Amino acid sequence: MPATTADKRATFRKMHETGCFAIPNPYDVGSALALQHLGFKALASTSAGFAWTIGKADNRVSLDEVCTHLTELCGAVDLPVNADFEGGFAHEAEKVGANVARAVKTGLAGLSIEDSTGDAAKPLYERAHAIERIKAARKAIDADNSGVLLTGRCEAFLVGQADLDMVIDRLKAYSDAGADCLYAPGIKTREQISAVVKAVHPKPVNLLIGASGLSIAEAGDLGVRRISVGGSLARTAWAGFMKAAREIADKGTFAELANGYSGVELNKMFK
Repeated sequence: MPATTADKRATFRKMHETGCFAIPNPYDVGSALALQHLGFKALASTSAGFAWTIGKADNRVSLDEVCTHLTELCGAVDLPVNADFEGGFAHEAEKVGANVARAVKTGLAGLSIEDSTGDAAKPLYERAHAIERIKAARKAIDADNSGVLLTGRCEAFLVGQADLDMVIDRLKAYSDAGADCLYAPGIKTREQISAVVKAVHPKPVNLLIGASGLSIAEAGDLGVRRISVGGSLARTAWAGFMKAAREIADKGTFAELANGYSGVELNKMFK
């Protein structure tokens, strides 16, 4: 019997209580089903990976496009899906709340709100405004007792502001504002990770790993609860596609096509 939305949300919350788990990021329905087939227990959308599937750059998709995508992902798998909801697709806290309320209706089990503005001259929202945006998301989630898990993200390391004290201050404030999980993409060292985990305890921490780095066991030893990979699976898929296509375009040969995944196995997986 397929899992209900309520089941998925309850399962997702339970997963954040103990241990450390990987929450890989599919970019479409096919990749979501493949990850479910491989035995993962929860998934997370990727703003970049999805954007590339529709021929757009990251942070250039619309709210309508994202909500349609999330509805498709949530409907395709029996696993909880956490949404990369970027900055809430609005600047004003009230509008962030309205957009979060809409996202909740897609069936997702969790979503994240980040504090980046998209403006290179002023890449992070002012602290007070960023907090209000988290509060608005919390209020929208709680309005219908959905049980959706809210992740507060501080993007400082990704926008060139590698100030760990500032990041920790913001994450603690987001926790106080109602975030259930905290996330600072870009932190990498054991010292940085341990400091964040300690600062927001007992709230769970999500860690981004985009290539080589800590194993799940090693991250768990540092107190990390959840590991996501962002757009890395999408980039890996694009790497194979572009290498094979470039060979055909540049050389007129087809050797790279021999490295493709078995069509027979794909058909078995998707039957």
